[in-house]
Amino acid sequence: MTEQHADVREAVKVYKALGEPTRLKIALLLTEEQNLCCSDIGSKLESVAGSTLSHHLKQLTDCGLLNLRKDGTYIYYSVNRDMALKYAPYLLQ
Repeated sequence: MTEQHADVREAVKVYKALGEPTRLKIALLLTEEQNLCCSDIGSKLESVAGSTLSHHLKQLTDCGLLNLRKDGTYIYYSVNRDMALKYAPYLLQ
């Protein structure tokens, strides 16, 4: 597989993840406030159940748009700025 095909696949994953409104809101929130845990994100979004939020965070992490950092039992999420700059610069405005 060529590098160009890999970039296309990566881009599709990012755009597919951001195509869901809640995931876009999560990504926008994390561009404003870095290193939030799942409960912090959930309290700021209000109307998202915990299990649904975990699913959305996994999708955003799997496509490379979010970084995660484990600290004990907590997982803190932040935007992968390089990935956002490459495929979704709108998030960084």
